[in-house]
Amino acid sequence: MAFLIIFVTFSLLSSKFASLHNLASILTVTSELGIMSIGIAFLMIAGEFDLSVSSVYAFTGFLFIILANRMNSVAAFFMALMVAAVIGYINGQITIKAKIPSFIATLGTMMFLRGILLGLTGGNSVLYQSDNIMPHILTEYITGHFRPSHIWFIVLIIIMSIILKRTPYGNWVFATGGSEKVARTMGVNTNRVKIINFMVCAVLAGLAGIIAITRFRLANAAFGTRMELEAIASAVIGGTLMTGGFGSILGAALGAIIMGMLRSGLVMAGAPSYWYEAFVGLILIIAATINLKLRNTG
Repeated sequence: MAFLIIFVTFSLLSSKFASLHNLASILTVTSELGIMSIGIAFLMIAGEFDLSVSSVYAFTGFLFIILANRMNSVAAFFMALMVAAVIGYINGQITIKAKIPSFIATLGTMMFLRGILLGLTGGNSVLYQSDNIMPHILTEYITGHFRPSHIWFIVLIIIMSIILKRTPYGNWVFATGGSEKVARTMGVNTNRVKIINFMVCAVLAGLAGIIAITRFRLANAAFGTRMELEAIASAVIGGTLMTGGFGSILGAALGAIIMGMLRSGLVMAGAPSYWYEAFVGLILIIAATINLKLRNTG
């Protein structure tokens, strides 16, 4: 309903909003945020948070460029995603072994990675100077205004939805987030579920970062700043409970699209850009309240 209301409202306020060019532009930005939001939702359903995704997004993209400029983009792509998986694994281990709330653990990781990135780059941009293989696979235009990243976004929605809704592992994820003690009693290895979800979340954040890097053909330490909040907001707007145990991949994806429509629609309607955060904050509060009320009623 929120998706339809926002789309119709901005279509009436600006004749250019519903144009093919603008919708493709929204989808381009949304694909990157949406891929990250899918990972965030997957982890939140298991009852944990990851605030480091924005730094993983920037760090993985930077690492991809550094490696690609020295070898080839395909090898650099997989090596960078492996590093992202290791970061996710470390986040999971810190949360579980040290019994530190994931909010705090990943906040520390976020600050650490961003600091390392700033130290390595000195705040300067790094240009992509490798081959066109991964840029062609990930972001170069297919036809008209549409890019491969749009397809990757849709494919990931389908795959992750199937895993969450149609596999035993998906049941374990819901059980872990719903009641960890009960899940353990039923034989679910909740620690393993959380670590895997931390890794998936980090890899998807890294993938989103590489997609952005191949689109801009450069990396900068400021890339992805505050993006973790937008990803969490997308998941919550899409129906994911912050307490865990409930949510959907499709909902998180729609939440990301709503965020993209808000950003574009407000600009086209002539509103100052800073109104975007105000609207997102308002929608986030409303969505979280409605989700909680509906869940308690159910």
